[in-house]
Amino acid sequence: MSKPTSRLPFIEIIEWEAHDPNLLMWKTPDGDREIKNGAKLIVRDSQLAMLISEGQLAGVFKAGTHTLHTQNIPILTRLKGWKYGFESPFKIDVYFFSNKQFVNLKWGTPSPIILRDPQFGQVRIRAFGTYNVRVTDVDLFFKEYAGNREQLDITEFEKKLRDFIAPKFGEALALSKIATLDISQNLSALNARIQPLIQPYFENFGVEITQFTVTAVNLPEEVISYYDKVTGMNMVNNLENFQKFNTAIATSNEHSRIGEGAQQGLAMGMLLTQLNQTQEQQKTAYTSTQENEDAIADRLQKLKNLFDNGLIDESEYKAKKEVILGEL
Repeated sequence: MSKPTSRLPFIEIIEWEAHDPNLLMWKTPDGDREIKNGAKLIVRDSQLAMLISEGQLAGVFKAGTHTLHTQNIPILTRLKGWKYGFESPFKIDVYFFSNKQFVNLKWGTPSPIILRDPQFGQVRIRAFGTYNVRVTDVDLFFKEYAGNREQLDITEFEKKLRDFIAPKFGEALALSKIATLDISQNLSALNARIQPLIQPYFENFGVEITQFTVTAVNLPEEVISYYDKVTGMNMVNNLENFQKFNTAIATSNEHSRIGEGAQQGLAMGMLLTQLNQTQEQQKTAYTSTQENEDAIADRLQKLKNLFDNGLIDESEYKAKKEVILGEL
């Protein structure tokens, strides 16, 4: 007479305790054990739990302690033909997801992006940055990406996301119409343009971008060299004048009958003209700036008098002060 086979105890408590902070998803190891009807599912803060029965979603549970039974998992009744309230253990797969923010993830352009520029024609640039994400739709994330894995690390998912960010960055850069030399001065505007373009691709995975940042844009060597040449000359205030200067030199070189001294004289005359124009423009700009600063100082003093006399409170004083200082 054979001995009856011993059965593993039913699962009564399901939870995801201390774990690797880089884990994005983790499946509860059950060893083919069944879950007791009335078992406790403990979902901690920054966690979501998803129940799968025979490949179908049985429920998503937020933070808290939940009692699992056939009444609150109706799909079990439909799949197994149980009647309402049938007291029996059941077999389901339980997946935990971390829905905290995963911060400071890295992205970059694996190959240079070709950008049309009004001054340099086509240029190739590289860009790098960081972003923060959070899983918001675990059902969609499970179906579209995670699949039936036992666990998923954020590093693996991060590599996948890079493939979507790079081309969208190039598209946003083209739409922004920011000149190549001005990109580094307009990173905030670039960030604001890129995030809405990239977000739909993340949403297809059930993921939200909470922050997106471009930290650096590397310009081509020829652009940097050209820019250094312009600033190093310290002779003009814009590229148009610099191009005129180069054109004058090139034109003088084409006229072979003009001697070397005459060529230098022509170039020097052009240089002096540009220097005089630059000095006048700088003088005008300085005068305008000085007048603006004097006016702002006067407004700040009047605002301080209002505060000292109790006509406005401290919060109003600080708010108005920030507005005025922002005009500098």
